Amino acid sequence: MSRPRGVGLFAPSGFALDPTAVDRAAARLTAMGRAATVDPTCRTREMRFAASDAERLAAVRRMAANPDVGLAIALRGGYGWTRLLPHLDFDALAASGTRWLGYSDFTAFHLAALARAGMVSFAGPVVSDFGAREPSAFTLDHCFGVLDHASHEAACALDGPDLACTGTLWGGNLALVTHLVGTPYFPAVDGGILFLEDVGEVPYRIERMLYQLLHAGVLARQRAILLGHFTEYTLSANDGGYDFDVVVRHLRDVCATPLYTGLPFGHVPDKLTLPVGGRCNLVVRDGAARLSFSDYGH
Repeated sequence: MSRPRGVGLFAPSGFALDPTAVDRAAARLTAMGRAATVDPTCRTREMRFAASDAERLAAVRRMAANPDVGLAIALRGGYGWTRLLPHLDFDALAASGTRWLGYSDFTAFHLAALARAGMVSFAGPVVSDFGAREPSAFTLDHCFGVLDHASHEAACALDGPDLACTGTLWGGNLALVTHLVGTPYFPAVDGGILFLEDVGEVPYRIERMLYQLLHAGVLARQRAILLGHFTEYTLSANDGGYDFDVVVRHLRDVCATPLYTGLPFGHVPDKLTLPVGGRCNLVVRDGAARLSFSDYGH
């Protein structure tokens, strides 16, 4: 299906923390030749959500039905997708040809779309990234490097053993990944490359969530685990120095799957765009990594 270059900005989860960023994002994307349609949910608020469940669900459907929208970009994360999942027709969303971009709370949609319809979606920048006063050139280059081409390569430094493997790329926000374990919205990915990030979670809670995936057998079924940025937490006196590096060392002791740190992804300005459900060829040599993405339905 041929897709238009136009983009739709919509709010499936949280409300706009900086409403002016919506205007900047729409103007910037339009100047880049990607005419932006701003959904009303980007400008409303209901408690911690952008709008009611019914209105946010309607926004998803508007994105899929709009013939001028080839790419739907989430306003931001927050919380809200979980409440919408039972009401979405994922086969119809896949058939619409619309591509979907977001991260953080968007992980719930990424995994559900893959589990229910085998649909590829994209973990990457949200409206607030495009609408930053000084957006990241790294983020924009990699985003459209993926979206505008049938394949894309990214190089970065990863801390971990030398490895060459290929598998389905999947994952996202750690809290959302663990949240969906045991539900119909959790994809059964064997031999995959799992990427994870989180924000505001102290290391022992990060470890506990990783143990959930370990005990559920998820980690053992992967070829590699790529950890992105885990940000915005403060250690307490009770932690006694139990920091993120300690968690990583411990997980490497108890998990046989190769574990890497340093993936440019998470709640940070510079982030890759990762096709969730696409194919990834990963090569790591002496700390230098190359990720080649393909089979993501360009």
